[in-house]
Amino acid sequence: MFSGAQFSLYPMTGDFVPVILSSLSALDPYRERLRIETDDLSTLIVGPADDLFPAMRDLHGAASRDGVHCVLSAAVSRGCPGEPDDPRCTPLAPSAHAGSMDERIAAALAAVEAAPETGLTVAAQFSFYPLGAAEHMDEIYACIDFVKRSGVFGRAKNFCTRLDGDAGRVFATLGQAFVAFGAPQAHVALDVTVSANSPSRRG
Repeated sequence: MFSGAQFSLYPMTGDFVPVILSSLSALDPYRERLRIETDDLSTLIVGPADDLFPAMRDLHGAASRDGVHCVLSAAVSRGCPGEPDDPRCTPLAPSAHAGSMDERIAAALAAVEAAPETGLTVAAQFSFYPLGAAEHMDEIYACIDFVKRSGVFGRAKNFCTRLDGDAGRVFATLGQAFVAFGAPQAHVALDVTVSANSPSRRG
């Protein structure tokens, strides 16, 4: 299934060029598993859904490591029909998860609990879109239940949900929202913003 993320880094510093260029090396361990393309607007990563959020976590962490206020903005998608370099142009047939909703939430929480600590505190907000399914509200409510129990739930906001905590746990929560909710072969999209070292937060 086609899954990937299109994201941009925004280091809030006059010396932003070396921050961006040097942080790209954080993607090197993923290059055998992900297709990675960078241009003057964004970076595209395409590959297994489980690798997308660790790759973005490591890149954002590298750009933020010296205390630079840095924001990552990403559009993440799986199962999208009609991608320009994907031969499939129609959605796959509907599919169902093997486990119950409670089992899926428990597995997602266990994955977050096992996430590595990075030592970097971040704030994030995301919107979750399970597309093309009649039961999409059930998936959204289950995702909200999971996020509220993840240990990094901040608060509900208009059109999105806020997360706060260690980057390892925050990106793991985002990753589980992406892979554990919405039908396995359905089109699911996330709109994600992650910030580290914000002066507003320090204030």
